[in-house]
Amino acid sequence: MLVLTRKQGEKILIGDDIVITVLEVRGDSIRLGVDAPRGISIQRAEILKAVTEANLEANLAADRDDQVAADQLRSSLGL
Repeated sequence: MLVLTRKQGEKILIGDDIVITVLEVRGDSIRLGVDAPRGISIQRAEILKAVTEANLEANLAADRDDQVAADQLRSSLGL
């Protein structure tokens, strides 16, 4: 991991076409601006993690529901 110190208004270049700009520094938080081509996906890691975990939980719940339905079907068919 590269660690840099930047001041408000300073930029970081990633490759030829991604620019990160420090927009504002307020206490212990900063605002960043990201200029990147449309084809580049920019995600907040904590949001991506939360969505992934929610999707996994929903998938597990659906699997449990499917198993219950299959068991009920087998029971009603006398299997």
